[in-house]
Amino acid sequence: MSFARHTLAAALLTIASVAAPVVQARSAAEITAQGRHSLHQLETREPVSRFYAKHAVAVLVFPSIFKAGLLVGGESGNGVLFINGRQAGFYNLSGGTFGFQAGAEKFSYAVFFMNESALRYLRKSGGFAAGTGPSIAIINKGIGAEANTTTIVKDVYAMPFNQSGLMADLTLQGTKISVIHPR
Repeated sequence: MSFARHTLAAALLTIASVAAPVVQARSAAEITAQGRHSLHQLETREPVSRFYAKHAVAVLVFPSIFKAGLLVGGESGNGVLFINGRQAGFYNLSGGTFGFQAGAEKFSYAVFFMNESALRYLRKSGGFAAGTGPSIAIINKGIGAEANTTTIVKDVYAMPFNQSGLMADLTLQGTKISVIHPR
């Protein structure tokens, strides 16, 4: 088998493995319960996340995102939008990448919408692709350690957490967030 066929076979296997969790769509109640639990875990483990949650107008929580890749990669997961602690919609995060990569991982994301304009964009557009719409910053421990009301300058902050697996790239590049309607 040629290198091109091996690469194509690996890419198809990667995409199938990432798409599998989406095929097993969870119910709205399951997504909401897992979202609440994941947000509680984040706030317990990373106290700075409470600062962002307190100042956010909404929080979009993706409790389980699966990412895998071998030259070609993909990621997908379903999440819940909370406004004032109440469920206000459901979204899917999905994306694809191409480049030097190998591995698989599972992780969670909390996306903090810091102003009404960013939230309005999410809701009116039915989602968005990273790099379009509101400005997004990924929170890491270094940035989060210095969070205060004068350092919040972005429209949206995203915080990865609960990482497990063998892939280290946790960015939102090439990612699209879309509205879903779970059963």
